[in-house]
Amino acid sequence: MRTLARWAREEWGLLYVTVRESLLKRHLRAIPMTLAAVCLTALLQWVQNQQWGYQFVQNMGAVRAEDPLWLALLRTPLSLFVPALDLPVWGALVQILLVFGIAEACIGWWRTLVIAYVATLAGTLYARVGISLGAHAPFGLPWTDAEVVDTGPSAAVVGLAVYVAWRYGAYVTAGAVTVAMVAEVLVKENLAGKEHLAALMAVGLLCLAVAVKHRRGRGLRLRLRRSYGRLVRRGQRRSGNRTGRGSGLPPIRS
Repeated sequence: MRTLARWAREEWGLLYVTVRESLLKRHLRAIPMTLAAVCLTALLQWVQNQQWGYQFVQNMGAVRAEDPLWLALLRTPLSLFVPALDLPVWGALVQILLVFGIAEACIGWWRTLVIAYVATLAGTLYARVGISLGAHAPFGLPWTDAEVVDTGPSAAVVGLAVYVAWRYGAYVTAGAVTVAMVAEVLVKENLAGKEHLAALMAVGLLCLAVAVKHRRGRGLRLRLRRSYGRLVRRGQRRSGNRTGRGSGLPPIRS
């Protein structure tokens, strides 16, 4: 038990402390975007289950690979919060509350939204590429998937979970999520599973870009610090030399 507790502290300690301090300081004000997303998802679920509201939600947030690209891009932002009709809505609400909430408390609301949309957009664009490749290609999709309604927060949730876990040192968790998504495709090869892998690849590239940026930033700061140190030492030597030689003027006599 002690070994397990020690591992849990090493894996999730930094993430837990960050979320806890954010919630203790600001309470629900720490996750306003998450709460708004939960409410929006619940509202869209209610509306699309009404006779008068189903087509409205489809027109505003339902994305299909057969749709024109410009239309799919316009619908993508809202599609993230439109629950899939064949899945229980409480699952989407719990995913958003937990994963979006943890991400928002750790990295802020706008970074959370950016990563969520990057992951969702990667899945949406992959569907078009996969269908163009065809069902017999290694990463292809059957043409019938072009008619599948592609909505819901699952790709965003997967992407956010991996990014936040990586950012806060929970590497085992990030790896476990990735392995689970690969296993999903191997067990049940469908559009959603492959879109999750596309989302993971997009977020992985984002993590790589952030790591390179931070490494370059640290290298630049180190070089600047070294340059500043050399300038200070050079100035000190010059000051010391002037002090040792004197000014060259005759001494002042009172």
